[in-house]
Amino acid sequence: MKKTKIAAALMLFALSLGITGCTSVQADDLTKGISRGQVEGKAADSDFIGANMSFSLELFKNVQKEKPQDNVLVSPLSVTAALAMTANGADGETLSQTEELLGGNISLEQLNGYLYGCLDSFKSGDGFKLNIANSVWIKNDPNLTVEKDFLQKAVDYYDAQIYSENFDSKTLNAVNNWVKANTDGMIPKIIDKIDQDTVMYLINALAFDAEWEDIYMDYRVKKGTFTDINGKEQGVKMMGSDEYGYLEDENAVGFLKNYKGGKYSFAALLPSENITVNEYIQGLTAERLLKTLSEPQNCIVSAKMPKFSYDFGLSLKDTLISMGMTSAFDGTADFSKMAHYAGENIYVNDVIHKTFISVDEKGTKAGAATAVAINTESAAPINEPKIVILDRPFVYMIINNETNLPIFMGTVKSV
Repeated sequence: MKKTKIAAALMLFALSLGITGCTSVQADDLTKGISRGQVEGKAADSDFIGANMSFSLELFKNVQKEKPQDNVLVSPLSVTAALAMTANGADGETLSQTEELLGGNISLEQLNGYLYGCLDSFKSGDGFKLNIANSVWIKNDPNLTVEKDFLQKAVDYYDAQIYSENFDSKTLNAVNNWVKANTDGMIPKIIDKIDQDTVMYLINALAFDAEWEDIYMDYRVKKGTFTDINGKEQGVKMMGSDEYGYLEDENAVGFLKNYKGGKYSFAALLPSENITVNEYIQGLTAERLLKTLSEPQNCIVSAKMPKFSYDFGLSLKDTLISMGMTSAFDGTADFSKMAHYAGENIYVNDVIHKTFISVDEKGTKAGAATAVAINTESAAPINEPKIVILDRPFVYMIINNETNLPIFMGTVKSV
């Protein structure tokens, strides 16, 4: 049976400089002499799981605040991996704020170890594929000096590919083609042009390919109605199934549906009728969400959900600033462990996140892309089944079953 692409995520950092009139020259190939060294990975424990869920949920909440009417989709794993890879080039307050944002009391050194272990353990297995790729693209510019230790850590912990380019139209195509290839075509393009000030890109990409453990047979797909966030009824194709993981908290009910291989699941949560989906999300805590996902009731769930497909995108700059990552975006930024440009300071100019998802009878296709620009200062079964019908706005996640951490978090408010 043909497999269905399940998920892809991409995060891209564009490091830019506020200068003009520079002439690109051929620089040394910075991949020379950089081979992957032996580093120690750390298995996900309660400290990392708690910290990562806190970041994931706060990211999700803040994006919801910015786009309350939209179908939202973010990839916390992609954002975490790319921010952590970039943090290896930060120092001082810039590093401290990024560490606090991503890991709370977890140091960057520890976070590198956790992500090395997780990104490795999350990869492909029987019945599914999860491809995780990282790359660093560096402009051939005599004024730019990139720190070798930063590149070494990108290779050691994130298995990054290092490219040296002229940052012209050829590079534009190369970057977009790399993105397309490493997201199985789900993110065909991340950048429309390369600004003259851009000197580096850091990219994280994920592609997840799997089917439902139990696909929806034709007779289980019927016409139905979905009431959107504005109260408008929409005709949909509603997919029905019997699941065995019932989710419930004080304000929502839901279910788990496994993907083939049993390592990943689709988790859906339907808020109570007396609260909106946005109110439900803002009331969530990381502790409560982890408890809900990790303690499903072992009972039959008569579940229905609509086929849906949408894309989403926004700048994460204001979101990350509101979450405490302020220094990276202004003249106080310290990325001295990453690169230097003719004595000028560099800082994060913007963070762009783009996503796509499609859920149907065979599985799920999802993708995400994030771009960051950095500039200078210039239980037992029961007889009666539970019933969960996703016929109004709901929250969903694609989660890793070993850690209950979300690879993707989204909402369906309209179909």
